[in-house]
Amino acid sequence: MKIPFTKAHGARNDFLLTWRSELPDELNLAAASRAICDRHTGVGADGWLLLAPSAEADVAIELYNSDGSVSELSGNGTRCAAVYLVESNRGGETVRIATGAGIKELNLLSRNGHIFTFEMNMGKPRVDELRIHLPFGDLAGDVTIVNVGNPQCAVFVDDFEFDWRAQGAWIERHPKFPNRTNVSFICVVDRHTLEVRFWERGAGETMSSGTGSTGAAAAAVARGLVESPVEVQTPAGPLSVRWEDDAILLAGPAEVVASGDFYLGA
Repeated sequence: MKIPFTKAHGARNDFLLTWRSELPDELNLAAASRAICDRHTGVGADGWLLLAPSAEADVAIELYNSDGSVSELSGNGTRCAAVYLVESNRGGETVRIATGAGIKELNLLSRNGHIFTFEMNMGKPRVDELRIHLPFGDLAGDVTIVNVGNPQCAVFVDDFEFDWRAQGAWIERHPKFPNRTNVSFICVVDRHTLEVRFWERGAGETMSSGTGSTGAAAAAVARGLVESPVEVQTPAGPLSVRWEDDAILLAGPAEVVASGDFYLGA
């Protein structure tokens, strides 16, 4: 069967978008997500966004990770959905998107050709545990657990000269997190700058992460290490985080790069 898709990325965190109405009801979405997101035999992506009409927003999205699991929210992925709506004349300067973590409002800050910059209201972060000792590998294991619409484990480190990918995979499935967790490894550069590496639940290493950047900044602010605004330096470039009242606003780029059909089961 053919699965139509549009491919977009937000700071090299890439997603495929498909309208749910274009898929048969009996389709195994978890298996289809693993197939279409595979970087060797599929189109390749960190996740698959299924779009549907919404009575409360411009669109509703459901996110399947590349391993077939479902996630509540992706900051970069939601920006990708906003770009798709604007480019297809379904959205304007402000876009409202219903996610598994509630309705998110995005404001268009700028456009340069096919590259859009949106600022998204991520809502109020919840710091579940400011400091806990989670022993792993050679690291001290002093982490902060935050929820920004999805679970985040923020690990503060001095540098990235260790196998953080292996540590991220181990932490993701630690018994402390029965539903698994996203993991961010954070170096504090100065009072307004963080450098971060990301291990995402259900996707593994990603070049950037919107919710990971939000969680990293929220954890660092809660510990008194940085203050608003915060630039989060990722391997794909910077994302901007600032506070407005109790809410965090995340700004970054997104663009549509391709469209086509994936032949599932070919």
